Amino acid sequence: MTPKIAQYLRDHAPATPCLVLDVDRVEQNYRRLKAALPLARVYYAVKANPAAPILARLTGLGSFFDAASWEEIEACLVAGARPEAISFGNTVKKVSAIKAAHEAGVTMFAFDSEPELLKLAKHAPGARVYCRILVENKGAEWPLSRKFGCELEMARDLMVQAAELGLDPYGISFHVGSQQTRTDTYEGAIARVAMLFTDLKEAGVKLRMVNLGGGYPVRYRQEVPGIDDFGTAIMGAMTKHFGNDLPEMVIEPGRFMVGDAGVVSSEVVLVSRKGKDDPVRWVYLDIGRFGGLAETEGEAIKYAFHTPHDGGADGPVTIAGPTCDSTDTLYEKSNYRLPLALGCGDRVELLSTGAYVTSYAAQSFNGFRPLAEHYI
Repeated sequence: MTPKIAQYLRDHAPATPCLVLDVDRVEQNYRRLKAALPLARVYYAVKANPAAPILARLTGLGSFFDAASWEEIEACLVAGARPEAISFGNTVKKVSAIKAAHEAGVTMFAFDSEPELLKLAKHAPGARVYCRILVENKGAEWPLSRKFGCELEMARDLMVQAAELGLDPYGISFHVGSQQTRTDTYEGAIARVAMLFTDLKEAGVKLRMVNLGGGYPVRYRQEVPGIDDFGTAIMGAMTKHFGNDLPEMVIEPGRFMVGDAGVVSSEVVLVSRKGKDDPVRWVYLDIGRFGGLAETEGEAIKYAFHTPHDGGADGPVTIAGPTCDSTDTLYEKSNYRLPLALGCGDRVELLSTGAYVTSYAAQSFNGFRPLAEHYI
């Protein structure tokens, strides 16, 4: 929690649940990332938090943007971003979205299949395209499974076809998974990309860009490698596999940029037990999985909690949200402990919740309104 957020919560005690986000911290994270990977262009992953104050600040800093939809592209344009600074990074796009982006001046599009490539050739002629490949997500606390990307051999054939269709075969992308806690995961992925560059060069297609995706972690309950560690690992792997002929480099940070810039303030609705002698208390908050904490699914992302009773005696808890849905249980197996003095009406802060919370919040499940947002 930054000093600005702590003071805002003290001075204003905003109604809960709410997100309070320090935009200055976003700028600090952007600058840290640029220092760690100075040769890479930063394309902020808008889906992490698309708030206008964040987009405006990053536009002013010269950031590029990775958009997942026409609506995100539109938000970037409203914030002042140049269309050529926006990548349409979703590999699954409606024709109407491709056409709107192309007509707005967006020139860079992702794909990972022939049908998507054919859509781009027809509705975004001449665009720069990059193919996303499948890579290992080991070490990621929020893996991306096999929904996105294709096998290496298919990527090679698709990039050859892209040139034949009149598109600009610009580069290759991959994503090692969100909240990636291992720096060495990039080594294997970059090695695969370098092999593909060589194969395509022999086929007469000269690629120019490697998109290293995002996934850079923030600290929740456990320590994680710092961004400098990732920068060192990535540049070491790039130099090892590309030598002095380094391609353009693109990175797509989302969580790292905004995660530790935000805090969710919540209220304890109920503290109860399932049996008289049950040592485990159930702590129900006024925000849960449907209120924006979707990344607690499978207890994957483990947020840290701050309460007014920290430092006192504590005990084991199960933490749940307020809705009438049994899946709205956040943590039951992750050995959370909260103060025994915690009671109804206490405020609880969930730390490092600036990413993927407002984006995931349901509109009115059980009638609950989405959490309020305060950008300071």
